[in-house]
Amino acid sequence: MTDHIAEAPIAATGSSARRLHWSALRRSAMVRRVLVLATLALLWQLAATFTASPLLLPSFTQTMTALWDGLLHENLASATAASLGILIKGYLLALLLGLIFVSLATANALCREALITLTAMFNPLPAIALLPLAMLWFGLGETSLIFVLVHSVLWPFALATFTGFQSVPDTHRLVGRNYGLTGARYVGSILIPSALPSILSGLKIGWAFAWRTLIAAELVFGVSASQGGLGWFIFRNRNELFTDKVFAGLIMVILIGLIVEFGLFRAIEAVTVRRWGMQRG
Repeated sequence: MTDHIAEAPIAATGSSARRLHWSALRRSAMVRRVLVLATLALLWQLAATFTASPLLLPSFTQTMTALWDGLLHENLASATAASLGILIKGYLLALLLGLIFVSLATANALCREALITLTAMFNPLPAIALLPLAMLWFGLGETSLIFVLVHSVLWPFALATFTGFQSVPDTHRLVGRNYGLTGARYVGSILIPSALPSILSGLKIGWAFAWRTLIAAELVFGVSASQGGLGWFIFRNRNELFTDKVFAGLIMVILIGLIVEFGLFRAIEAVTVRRWGMQRG
């Protein structure tokens, strides 16, 4: 009798632990993301099966096979590395120029009006529209790609950062002045931390614009530096009617986007704006 009474709390405790475990899994953001991706993959597979035309819509499994084969036996890995190298160069250069422009605009009224005017002029201008000029000025190569990348990233990032600087509370500005901060120290110690949510938003938008511009530019330019990039890989396989390899190239773009979003930007947010209570999780 006593043994049965003792076993009941143990069984109840085990059941409660399992419920807590499943409850924690349901609340996990990673589990929800995997569930979303798995659902999309299943819908893709069903749509391809229903269409029954691999030339128009290869299945998810066919695309994954092409992706693996492209990484092992074709130039997908080297094409991705070439594109990422150019992307990072253009992206970092645009961020540097953006921070310089916004810092000058914050310190000087004339620079502020110049930045507002230039942003209004060039932000709506598609980077692809500058391809003919880039080819005329810099020729066919990496410099032309970096030029259009800088254009695609600079203006949205500068706009988001400048908006963040303008929304910094007056109390934060007064703290900086009371400590005697001026110039770069004032920007780095007061404005950037206070405007970090807007800056991170500009970084994300700039990264997405950079990827779009680079892939589109490589489709036109063909070869960047001495080898084709990811856009050229997609374009070449489209011409040869290897639709599964075209989708494999697109999947590679998406995978890199997911890695940067959830592996880099979310990590930065977790240790900065979310930890500081400036942004909800």
